Amino acid sequence: MNISILDDYFDSVRTLNCFGKTAGHHVTIWNDHTKDIDILAERLKDTEALVLIRERTPVRAALIKRLPKLKLISQRSVYPHIDIDACTEHGVVVSSNQHAGTPSYGTAELTWGIILGAMRQIPQQMNSLKAGKWQIALGLGLRGRTLGVYSYGRIGSVIAGYGKAFGMKVLVWGREASCERARADGYSVARSREAFFEECDVISLHMRLVETTRGIIKAADLARMKPLSLIVNTSRAGLIEPDALVNALRAGRPGMAAVDVYEEEPLLDTTHPLLNMPNVVCTPHIGYVGRDEFELQFNDIFDQITAYAAGKPINVVNPGVLAQAKT
Repeated sequence: MNISILDDYFDSVRTLNCFGKTAGHHVTIWNDHTKDIDILAERLKDTEALVLIRERTPVRAALIKRLPKLKLISQRSVYPHIDIDACTEHGVVVSSNQHAGTPSYGTAELTWGIILGAMRQIPQQMNSLKAGKWQIALGLGLRGRTLGVYSYGRIGSVIAGYGKAFGMKVLVWGREASCERARADGYSVARSREAFFEECDVISLHMRLVETTRGIIKAADLARMKPLSLIVNTSRAGLIEPDALVNALRAGRPGMAAVDVYEEEPLLDTTHPLLNMPNVVCTPHIGYVGRDEFELQFNDIFDQITAYAAGKPINVVNPGVLAQAKT
């Protein structure tokens, strides 16, 4: 099959052990990023199997209808960036392992790393040292403080465990099912949404971005946070209503933020407010970008291609297409 892999920014996929699973196929890897439909249609005109790295490139009807040879889209995790109905209409199978029972330890570890970095002001202190200066401020420790976990799911539960190991009081908020899981594991649930934002010293968001969670964190929620508190978002930028975070940080509640996700990615605008605030630690959506995580992700992706080529597609999210899939 002709396989195309989009958005492999630093040409890492061919270095993975699992890349050997593509032997016998013709593979083209694109290292740049574009959302231009005309460019993508030209690049992918002979593509039979399209590999997507998470949600980096949206694949909508306007593109799908211009790819007559496309048979399969193979990726891992959720797929809000793919027009599933258009894929079904054009006979394109979408395979995506949801890994529902497997936490993303890479994202959890990155989350904890930027919590430590923000609370102890590690990036800022490093920049001071590189500028020929010495210490610039007092950092904050974690022990004895309250960690707020908004949504106790695959990643949130791991973060709660990290907080406990660091001697923090863990407080959970989210849907009732999420809170019940937290209680069953011995964690406390906040008395109310208002109390959650008022009492926590660190709040970490761990929700999927769907219609019901878009903008779920309001300006009023952030305004309740302590002046020395930290909000952390390694999930999706859209969980916080537009402009609320920047405005809240300027107002001093919360006092800090640690962010790995942005409304527009890749974020290349150096004038973006979050990149220019001294109380914010920013990373370029690297929660899942690690060798171990990529091996897991692309093992699934390449297995899905192998299964399709053998006539037995797996992890199909649009099963209605199978009766009409291209041959």
